[in-house]
Amino acid sequence: MGRTIPTFTMVIQQEMESWSKFRRGLRKEDQDALDDLFRAARLQLAGSAYAARPIPFESIAMSMLLAQHRLMGALEQNVRQLTARIATLEGMHGQDDVRREAGTDKGTERTPGDHRVAV
Repeated sequence: MGRTIPTFTMVIQQEMESWSKFRRGLRKEDQDALDDLFRAARLQLAGSAYAARPIPFESIAMSMLLAQHRLMGALEQNVRQLTARIATLEGMHGQDDVRREAGTDKGTERTPGDHRVAV
């Protein structure tokens, strides 16, 4: 007997195809970001299929949000760890030495793409 409903893998593929004109209008880096979001949705196939939402894009969007939330949590954890390390270094060496080592003193030029956090 054949399936009466498509697999969620097929649903995601159909949804990606329905967004193809939108994707085509994006800059290359945004196309890559959109592709990453759909890849994130594919990682949650079991949950999306189990949810069986009447509007499948709800499950796809929730999967994308979940991936972004996890990434933000990891980044927040990294910031906390780096902040703790900076505080420890400041306590050991004094603020001027730490800023000089980190390149955040006022005499340091920043280059494009330089993402230093001011202490």
